[in-house]
Amino acid sequence: MNRRDFVQKSLPVLAIAGVALQAGCSQKEAKISQSKKGPIIISTWDNQRANQAALQKLMEGGSVIDAVVAGIKVPEADAADRSVGYGGRPDRSGQVTLDACIMDELGRAGSVSYVKNFAHPIEIARKVMEETPHVMLVGEGAETYAKSQGMEMKNLLTEESKKEFEEWAKTAEYKPKVNIELHDTIGLLVMDQEGKIAGGCSTSGMAYKMEGRVGDSPIIGAGLYIDHEIGGATCTGHGEYVLRTLSTFLVIELMRQGLDVQSACVKAVERVVSHHKHFKPEEIQVGIIAIDIHGNIGAASLVPGFVYAVTDPENSQVNEAVSVQS
Repeated sequence: MNRRDFVQKSLPVLAIAGVALQAGCSQKEAKISQSKKGPIIISTWDNQRANQAALQKLMEGGSVIDAVVAGIKVPEADAADRSVGYGGRPDRSGQVTLDACIMDELGRAGSVSYVKNFAHPIEIARKVMEETPHVMLVGEGAETYAKSQGMEMKNLLTEESKKEFEEWAKTAEYKPKVNIELHDTIGLLVMDQEGKIAGGCSTSGMAYKMEGRVGDSPIIGAGLYIDHEIGGATCTGHGEYVLRTLSTFLVIELMRQGLDVQSACVKAVERVVSHHKHFKPEEIQVGIIAIDIHGNIGAASLVPGFVYAVTDPENSQVNEAVSVQS
């Protein structure tokens, strides 16, 4: 999709399957309503190909977890996506390390962090969830477990990422960029025809991060949270800010207390602001997407520029989230 088509499809900002601006709500807190339940897929950034893969899996009779894995594996395998899986930018030591988590409609969760040489950490996270008594495995332990499950190893550092890293190392200047290339972490939420919700999150983390750094993406309640009684939420952006406020868990709890899904997303982003008194909007982004058990969607970000993809059997499009700093 070219830039002009992207802009056309992104405007108006809230044009997805009907927008309900409820009386008494501000635009930022207006509920975004779906006319039906699933199947519906939502993901951070312009990940329509991931959404389509997830939808296809559902239409073939796969479960919501099958769909989550199928969708997330698309950017994980894409060398052109420089912040997820194969082709991801390395840390300061020159190593590509991956994080991922997954959570199903039953409340089960699996997570892996600091994984090297495996392109699909979402598959390892699923195995942790389904086949072990644990929720999270990290580093060599996660890699040893992946090997025991017959998962294929792969060098994740592409020539393009290697050249960029070598150029960066000349100055080693660390300045994270907001909305870089309109993507980073992929967070993906799936609702099937029965209203079951599951989600996943996968990333290679911030480019040139300190060796051993872990962000929000593999942390249940930060990068992802699912509650079968309420809905699901996932995050993208600067993980440290999400970790300090457990943004996805907060979204679900705000919904439990009675807020609609859009208002809950906005309030969670506002919590990031209120807990970080000296943040610089030009350097920090946090984006949240969520879906409730009725199929209503919410999306909010700290600063403008965060987009998300929405896909159902009739339509797929990209929209820009409401920004609390706009």
